[in-house]
Amino acid sequence: MAFIDYYKILEVDKNASEADIKKAYRKMARKYHPDLNPNDKEAERKFKEINEANEVLSHAENRKKYDQHGENWQHAEEYEKARQQQQYQKRGQGSDFGSFGGGGDYSDFFESMFGGQSSRGRSRSAQYKGEDYNAELHLDLKDVYATHKRTLTINGKSIRLTIPAGVENGQIIKISGLGGEGSNGGPKGDLYITFTIENHTNFKLDHHNLYTTVNIDLYTALLGGEIMTDTFDGKVKLKIPPGTQNGTKVKLKGKGFPFYKKEGSFGDLYITYQILIPTKLTEKEKELFTELAKLKTS
Repeated sequence: MAFIDYYKILEVDKNASEADIKKAYRKMARKYHPDLNPNDKEAERKFKEINEANEVLSHAENRKKYDQHGENWQHAEEYEKARQQQQYQKRGQGSDFGSFGGGGDYSDFFESMFGGQSSRGRSRSAQYKGEDYNAELHLDLKDVYATHKRTLTINGKSIRLTIPAGVENGQIIKISGLGGEGSNGGPKGDLYITFTIENHTNFKLDHHNLYTTVNIDLYTALLGGEIMTDTFDGKVKLKIPPGTQNGTKVKLKGKGFPFYKKEGSFGDLYITYQILIPTKLTEKEKELFTELAKLKTS
């Protein structure tokens, strides 16, 4: 198998930070996403490469193994164990390398570790985990307010998933055993789903708190009253105290966004009042406002 340079695929330097890698991945994943490039086999191939590169470089431990072992990073642990065993046998047998063959250099050793032939002609095979699959799921903020089920098609197979409420933008969920077939009886790989959450609502989300602006008319602000306003899951009635000032903020406890996998736990909703100044006044209204102005200055 030809070596794949994951840094080159994501167009980042080997010293790139975690944030740089994440930014590069999102940019390129959007560019080559199948939804934006229908029936484009080259874009589909690039998208798979990008996801594979992100899977390796966005995980610190995987990246460390990849930097050290290159294309064989997934088998780094097996390699290290076998290398230690070789060194142990060398100490016990002097110049006789036994089953490792006469040369005993690391390249021959490495070849035998990954399915090559030893000097005695015996095939050495090991069980390896199957390829991990990566997928990106685009959802709206409204979609992840409540736990729901959704069907995805991964490599031609339909998978019914439960999407937990409160899943966050950029969050990656691992589903064990839904990757590629293992080799030599090894376990299946896993499926990693990256969530892209887009917000098309009137609410701003910050962690688990929601923020919005509500308009109230001048008369209600001056005299007080009640208004009906939207929350993320319905309407509520709010009491407006007399003399409410523009920019006043109120908090509705527990009316924010759900916490991931914490049933019944929600953030808060913060509402900022924006007072609407009346326009296109009638002559009568102008007269009344003039009288009020005179009363305030008298």
